[in-house]
Order: sequence, then structure tokens, then C-alpha cells
Amino acid sequence: MLHGSEKWPVRKNEVALQWAEIIMVRWMCDVKVKDKVSSKQLRDRLGIDDIISILQQNTLQWYGHVLRKEDNDWMKKCMEYEVDGSRPRGRPKRTWTKVVQKDR
Repeated sequence: MLHGSEKWPVRKNEVALQWAEIIMVRWMCDVKVKDKVSSKQLRDRLGIDDIISILQQNTLQWYGHVLRKEDNDWMKKCMEYEVDGSRPRGRPKRTWTKVVQKDR
């Protein structure tokens, strides 16, 4: 479920990810919603963390990896690249860089 998550600029679907995660956790523990067992108890039983904290850790690990690259590396250059031209109307989409700044 988290393959390649270090490069996701998570936008609106944080709640959808949490929802999908808890469904999978309940399925692994064979617990129904009507059993009234909290999500935290189930995660503790399996020894896993919340998916949002794991996403933040993965993002910050990747950011550290890119920062340790040499200055002439293409990945580091892509991170610092500024696009010319005008922006489209409306609110700008959340970028990966903004997500990293928020997670720090």
C-alpha cells in the first residue's frame, strides 16, 4: 500500500488512506466494526503505526536522501527547478516540497 509513498504529495486523500488502512487492519485481525474495538488497539496488536506518520517518515527519509546527493545530481536539480510561465487560475495544488516543509 505504501510503495513509492516517499514521493507522493498527499493532498485530499489522507482520510481515504486512513480509512483503507483501518479496513485492512480490521480484516487482518478478523474484527468487525460491531465488535467495537478501537483502531489504536488493533494497530497495537499488530505492532504497526498510523499510515500518516509512516508517510511522513518516508517523505522525510527521501528528502534527506536527496539533500545528501551531490549538487550536480539530476534529482537535486529537479527539486530546485522553477518552471517559467504563468500559473493556471485557482488555488495551486499542494506540491511535494510544501508537504516536506509541513512535515519537518
